[in-house]
Amino acid sequence: MTCLSAHGIVKAYPTATGQIEVLKGADLDVTQGEMVAVIGASGVGKSSLLHVLGGLDAFDAGTVTVGGSALHAMTDEARVRFRNKHVGFVFQFHHLLSEFTALENVEMPLWIAGTPAAERRSRAEALLARVGLADRATHRPSALSGGEQQRVAIARALVARPTVLLADEPTGNLDEDTAVDLHRLLRDMHAEHGLTSVIVTHNPTLAAACDRVLRLEGGRLLAADLV
Repeated sequence: MTCLSAHGIVKAYPTATGQIEVLKGADLDVTQGEMVAVIGASGVGKSSLLHVLGGLDAFDAGTVTVGGSALHAMTDEARVRFRNKHVGFVFQFHHLLSEFTALENVEMPLWIAGTPAAERRSRAEALLARVGLADRATHRPSALSGGEQQRVAIARALVARPTVLLADEPTGNLDEDTAVDLHRLLRDMHAEHGLTSVIVTHNPTLAAACDRVLRLEGGRLLAADLV
């Protein structure tokens, strides 16, 4: 069953000399439980694609459907509500809130959603323990290593129990050993939570561990061979 579907996606940005199209009719269908890697040169629009798929950015033409819900047909307000409940994001830069502890950062999506305090605390504590940071729950981001910060970001992305996980260069700022550990964690969490995942990466190890690899080139998604 298809969980995430994008057809004919066109996305352009204005420049001083006119519009630049980064997505030119991109198509993508991801089945329930599949983990898909998207690779491609810098600047070709991989991050733009993820933002469109997750409802973060508007697009100029096409359709996006997540779990049977048409994002392109929603109002901005409805899309925000849907995104907060059904889409988890992990970025290259963790975007943790510096004034809050690791636990509070993980709780944040549930706080925004109005989840009762006891439930959001319980779910956040469980996820922090699962990513190996139970003993770091009261630390603020500045007291955590880069790998630990990204583990907090993964827990935060999953705390609302999303349908889809979108990750944009999740190991881009990590050393090789830490990146390998995070690759393993992402794969494990994908399986444990029954996720449908799209991961943008330059890392061939992470890409090869996915069920399918696509290359974004010329504004379209093409089957890729890592060999």
